[in-house]
Amino acid sequence: MKNIFPLLTVAAAVSFSACQSGAKTDNNSTDSMSTQQDSLSKGQISDAAFEKTIDGKQVKLYHLKGKGNLQVAITNYGAKIVSLMAPDKQGQLADVELGYDNIDQYVDTKERYYGGIVGRYGNRIAKGKFKVDGKEYSLAVNNGVNHLHGGKKGFNDVVWDAEQPNDHTLKLHYLSKDGEEGYPGNLDITLTYELTDSNEVKIDYSATTDKATVVNLTNHSFFNLHGAGNGDINDHIMYINADKYTPVDSTLIPTGKLEAVKGTPMDFTTPTKIGERVDASFEQLTFGKGYDHNYVLNKKGKELSLAATVEEPTSGRFLEVWTTEPGVQFYGGNFLDGTDKGKEGKTYVHRGAFCLETQHFPDSPNQPSFPSVVLKPGETYTSTCVYKFGVKS
Repeated sequence: MKNIFPLLTVAAAVSFSACQSGAKTDNNSTDSMSTQQDSLSKGQISDAAFEKTIDGKQVKLYHLKGKGNLQVAITNYGAKIVSLMAPDKQGQLADVELGYDNIDQYVDTKERYYGGIVGRYGNRIAKGKFKVDGKEYSLAVNNGVNHLHGGKKGFNDVVWDAEQPNDHTLKLHYLSKDGEEGYPGNLDITLTYELTDSNEVKIDYSATTDKATVVNLTNHSFFNLHGAGNGDINDHIMYINADKYTPVDSTLIPTGKLEAVKGTPMDFTTPTKIGERVDASFEQLTFGKGYDHNYVLNKKGKELSLAATVEEPTSGRFLEVWTTEPGVQFYGGNFLDGTDKGKEGKTYVHRGAFCLETQHFPDSPNQPSFPSVVLKPGETYTSTCVYKFGVKS
C-alpha cells in the first residue's frame, strides 16, 4: 500500500525492540526482550480476566504480533479490539484503544461498542423499518426512534468462533440466523484481523446469505492517540478525504442529500484540529452534539483508498485509515460523559476518543439514491478496512 505521507519517520517501520539497547529483532527469540514485549503488549490486561463462558461458548483473549512495533489484543466476544499498543516518537508504547480490563465490564456496560464489530447493519436505519424485494421488515428501535448498529444484541454482543492460524492473524466466524434482530436470511460471516509487518491492523470481511438481506459491517474502535483515558482528542489533527457528507435530521437520519463540506465546520479536506470548530453555531453540529456524521469519500469504485488521517502532535502518533467502502463515519466521542472508567481505572472523558467507522451510508435501505447495501443469495459481501499506525517527528 503506497504511503502518501512522506513525513512518517523510520521509527514507524522498525520493531520496538530495536529501540532498546542490544535488543534482538528475531521474532523467534526467547530472550528477556521477547518477554518484555509480551508484557508490554498485554499492558495491565490479564488473559484470565477474559476467560468466560457466555451463551454456552468460550470467550478468550487473543494476541497478535508482527515484525513491526504494534501489539494488538482481541476478544472473540463481539470481535472486539481490546488493546492496541502503539509507540510514540521516542518509541514508548501506549494503549490507544478505549475499552476494559476484563470481560465482565464489556458485558455489563452502557458503552457496548468499544472496539467491536457492529452489524448486521452498522449505523442507523430510520424507525427500524426497511423493505427488501417488496417485503417490509421491522427491527428493534434502540436509538431514540431509530435502529442502531444491529439492534439490542448486535454482532458486538455475540461470541464469535475463533481460530488463530499464526501469531499475526485471527479468523472469526459467526452465523447470524434468519430472523435474528428482525433481519432476513441466514448470514454467514467470516472476519479476519491481520497485524502486518508495516504496523497495519487489517480487517477483512466476507459474508453470504440464503435470502435477500441488508449488510453493513464495520469496526467501532474508539481511539485516543494520547493513550486511552489520557484526556480528550480535541487537539488531534484530522484530515478526511471527502468533499461531501450526508447531512442528517435531528434524529441523525440522513436527509438523502449530499452536501459540500467547503465553507462549513464539516470541512477536514485541510488537516484541522478536531476541536477547532466542534462548538461552532452550525445546525449539523447541534444535531450530533458535535461530529457524528457520514463522509462521502472521494472515490469511484471499491478500490482500497485513503479515507482519513489523524495526528497527535505531542506524541507524534499518526493514524491512516484505508477502506474499500464509499463512506466513513466520524464520531468525536460526544456521548462520553466522564462517568465510565476503563482500563487501569482511567476515566473516559467527554470527547475522550474519536471513531472512524468505514461503511456504506446510514439508512441506505431507505435511501434509493445511496449505494446499495442489499446482499442476495449467490453474492458475496466483501469489505476491507486498514488502520495504519506510524509516527511523525
